[in-house]
Amino acid sequence: MTPIPVVRQLATCPTPEVPVFSIPALGLRNRSTRNGHRSRSVSTASKRSTPVVDCAVYVNGVRLPGEWTHEQAMTEVRERHGGFVWIGLHEPDQQQINGVAETFGLHELAVEDAVHAHQRPKLERYDETLFMVLKTVRYVPDRARATNSDIVESGELMIFLGRDFVITVRHGQQAELTRVRNELEQSPDHLALGPAAVVHGIADHVVDSYLEVTESVQDDIDSIETEVFAPRTSIEAEQIYLMKREVMQLRRAVMPLSQPLQRLAGGYTAHVPDQVRSYFRNVEDHLATVSERVASFDELLTTLVDATLAKITLQQNTDMRKISAWVAIISTPTMIAGIYGMNFDKMPETQWTFGYPVTLLVMMLACVMLFKIFRRNNWL
Repeated sequence: MTPIPVVRQLATCPTPEVPVFSIPALGLRNRSTRNGHRSRSVSTASKRSTPVVDCAVYVNGVRLPGEWTHEQAMTEVRERHGGFVWIGLHEPDQQQINGVAETFGLHELAVEDAVHAHQRPKLERYDETLFMVLKTVRYVPDRARATNSDIVESGELMIFLGRDFVITVRHGQQAELTRVRNELEQSPDHLALGPAAVVHGIADHVVDSYLEVTESVQDDIDSIETEVFAPRTSIEAEQIYLMKREVMQLRRAVMPLSQPLQRLAGGYTAHVPDQVRSYFRNVEDHLATVSERVASFDELLTTLVDATLAKITLQQNTDMRKISAWVAIISTPTMIAGIYGMNFDKMPETQWTFGYPVTLLVMMLACVMLFKIFRRNNWL
C-alpha cells in the first residue's frame, strides 16, 4: 500500500494552527519516512478535512526531527523506553479519532466527551489515562462585536494524559496551542519533565487568557458604572443584563476548574511528578485571582442593576411631576373659560367693556404664578 504523504507544520512558524495531517494516514506505517524519503505534497481537500494539527515525539525535552503518524510516534517512544508523544487535534469526529483512541487505549466514554464537547471543566481517571476538560474564552472587542452578540466567546479543550503521551482536542477558535508548543519547545528542561509539563503549559495558557479577558471585562464594567452614576445620562438595563450574562458564562468556565487543578497539585496521579506539582499550584493561585475578580463582577453588576432601576424610577417620578405641573397650569385657564362658557345671563362683568381682557389677564397671571411656584419647588 502506498503511504499517504504528510507535511508537518514547523514549530518555528508563527502562523496559526492549521491542520496538516490526514487521518487515514495515521493508520499507516510510513516506511519511506524512516528511509529519509518524504513526499511534501498534500492535497487541498486533505488539508481542509483533517483534524490533526501536529504530531511530535519529544525525548529529553527535545523534539525529534521528522514527520510522524500516531502509530509511528508511539512505536518510537516505546522502542526508546523514554520520551513522549504530543498529538494535537481540532474538532475531530468519531470516525477520525478512532484510530488514535485504539493506538493509545483511550476510554470510549472519554473519547465520546472529546468528540461531542459541551462539558464542564473536570478531571477524571480512566484506567491509566487522565481526561481533563478546560473551557477556553476570548474577549470580543467592540469593533468586532455585532448588536447583542457575545462579549465573551467560549470553546473547549480536552486533554488525554498518559505515561508517555498527551493528546489535546480543541473545539472552537479560542486558545490556539501553537504558541504554547513553541514556548515549551524553547524550554527543553521544563519539557523534559514529561507530558505533565505539557498539561501545565496548556493550563497556564488558558488561565492567563482568563486574566486577559477579565481585564477587558473590567474596563467595560467601569464604563457602565460611569454612565450609570453620571448626571443626565441614560443607560438601559438591558446593557447591564447582557454584561451580567457574559460574566455568568465566564464564571461557568473559571469556577469548576479550581478542583481539577487542586487535584493535580496534590498528587492525584503518578503521571504528574513532584517537580510539576508546584507549577500547578502557581496556576491555581492565578485561577483564584480570576475567581475573585469574576465574583466581584457579579456583585458589582447586581448593584449597577439596582442603581439603574432606581435611576429609572427617579426619572419617571420627575417626568410625572413635570406632567402634573403643566396639567395644573393648563387647568386654571381651562376652568375660568369653562365657567364663562356656561351661557348664564347674570354672569359677573359680562356686560363690562373690559371684562374680556381682564379675564384673559387673570388667566395669564394665574399661569405665571403657578409656573413660578412649581419652578421654585423643582417640579419644572
